[in-house]
Amino acid sequence: MSDYHAQTRSVPMGREEIAVDPGLRRFMLGVYLKMGLGLAWSAVLAYVIGTVAPVTQTVLTPPVLYVVQWGPLVVLLGSNFFMRNASPAATAILYWTIVTLMGAGLGIWVFLAANAVSAETVGGRTVLVTFEAMAKAFLVTAAAFGGLSLWGYTTKRNLGGLQSMLVMATWGLVAVGLLNFFIFKSGMMEVIMQVVTLGVFALLVATQTNQLRETYYHIANDTRSQAVMTNLGALNLYIAFVTIFQMLLSLMSSRN
Repeated sequence: MSDYHAQTRSVPMGREEIAVDPGLRRFMLGVYLKMGLGLAWSAVLAYVIGTVAPVTQTVLTPPVLYVVQWGPLVVLLGSNFFMRNASPAATAILYWTIVTLMGAGLGIWVFLAANAVSAETVGGRTVLVTFEAMAKAFLVTAAAFGGLSLWGYTTKRNLGGLQSMLVMATWGLVAVGLLNFFIFKSGMMEVIMQVVTLGVFALLVATQTNQLRETYYHIANDTRSQAVMTNLGALNLYIAFVTIFQMLLSLMSSRN
């Protein structure tokens, strides 16, 4: 949801033609490892919140529910304004804060599936979630993420221009979503937005991976910058993964 990557030039072709760059490989594995740990923590958190009654009552009822719902957006907006000179510690705190808040939000899906109850969206759509649907949505998301990330990593093109357009489109989707949530309350608009969001975030997976690769060659000898970009790269990819998963799960679970 946020474009933290610095503007970079295309990777020099000599470097592109190297079969394996150990430094780049370590850097990307660090990003994926942190993202994987974030997903694992989110899954544990969601399961506990969705199945342990006292925790469910605390987290999924106001005012804590509002923090879970709107917290990630508020934190991301705040980080864009206040995190001008990012440090490894600050970006790590940002990453785990977002992961924890979004993981808590996923507890809603687990609660619905565990209790076999349906929910009605703001737009009037009925959603009935099952663990089978959650598993299918996760597998589809993982497969799509892997393919798109691989394409972004291996393409010789610099996708920075497309990345900027997608980031702007993302904030546009946020604005339209807020309008629909508070004013229009249209089920049809919900579906259209979910489909568009799927497309935007699918492309973001590829462009974010591409920009991580591009950025690496400009920070290859800077350990501090690599630590910062590992956190921010994992954050961007984590948000994209979870967003795709939730859009797919919502569409698959809709009964209207």
